[in-house]
Amino acid sequence: MSELDLLYTDVEDDLRSSVRDLLADHCDPAAVTAVYDGDRSLVGGLWKALAVDLGLAGLLVPEHRGGAGASAREAAVVLEELGRAAAPVPFLTSAVVATTVLLEAETDLLPLLAEGKRTACLVVPLSIGPADGELPSVRAEAGGRLTGTITSVAGALEADVLLVPARTTDGLAVFAVDTTAAGVTPVVSLDMTRQLADVTLAGVAGELVVRDAEPAIRRALETGAALLASEQLGVACWCLDTTVAFLKERRQFGRALGGFQALKHRLADLYTGVESMNAAARHAAAALAAGDPDVPVATAVAQVYCGDLAVTAAEEAVQLHGGIGMTWEYPAHLYLKRAKADQIAFGAPGANRGRLAGLVGLET
Repeated sequence: MSELDLLYTDVEDDLRSSVRDLLADHCDPAAVTAVYDGDRSLVGGLWKALAVDLGLAGLLVPEHRGGAGASAREAAVVLEELGRAAAPVPFLTSAVVATTVLLEAETDLLPLLAEGKRTACLVVPLSIGPADGELPSVRAEAGGRLTGTITSVAGALEADVLLVPARTTDGLAVFAVDTTAAGVTPVVSLDMTRQLADVTLAGVAGELVVRDAEPAIRRALETGAALLASEQLGVACWCLDTTVAFLKERRQFGRALGGFQALKHRLADLYTGVESMNAAARHAAAALAAGDPDVPVATAVAQVYCGDLAVTAAEEAVQLHGGIGMTWEYPAHLYLKRAKADQIAFGAPGANRGRLAGLVGLET
């Protein structure tokens, strides 16, 4: 395994500061909670601020194609901050997964995604992993008309372009479909900040954008899985930092709750876990940025570890906040729901353990 630098660079620190400041101004927890009541007014404006004003939609797009020419390391920093704010924006689905599908395609759509003028999503179930069996797809009929249904798609509600995997006589291809031409049905989701939808196509015309698309789709899913760990890290960091601050201030029996030995032990365990989580997520992002051959191993390790620990951190935040942690007004529930939903995205931890065993030769 090659040596990778996991430390944050000055550029990454500056990027983090910019994203954190923008989210502090535009992503109030009360507005995020309102998404669960059907008020999605926050989403469009916040995504425009991130995608266009900060130029984050084009991070992974080369400069000669209209993007920023950055790498997975910078995208990982952005996802850490989005996770820390439980931000309801399609950065992962559009600027990471959908963009990665199009990187090797000759299409005018990619520069539009990079500029934030269009938003796209890859029409696959959120739970599908990069090493899963046959990829879900629809049927491509004569003339490029698409027919079929794919369920539990993340990012479809925010997208204006759907990247639809379809079986043709020549194999699996990806077609671009205008969202208005498809049936996109919202699904009540555990994490409404990344609400799922079912996509139905009934003879809809599509534009062929990627031929022989299976490698591109699996590469996009690998990228999504690797960088999802950074979002999970951001969720866990918010939970740890907020809980520590709360226990320093909250008093019971004449002393700060953080002074009780049992709570100190729980926080110490959580701290060491989050630090290890940071290493796993950074390794996955650095390996991806460097084109390291161990990307599949780094991704599987990150998802096995970060998926479970983000849930643990969110559960500890809810419990250690006591009664207020269970209330709708307090944002802890946003992070628990995001962590639980992320836990099964791009392959559940159990599936990733099985994949990791195969990659390192530990099959039973």
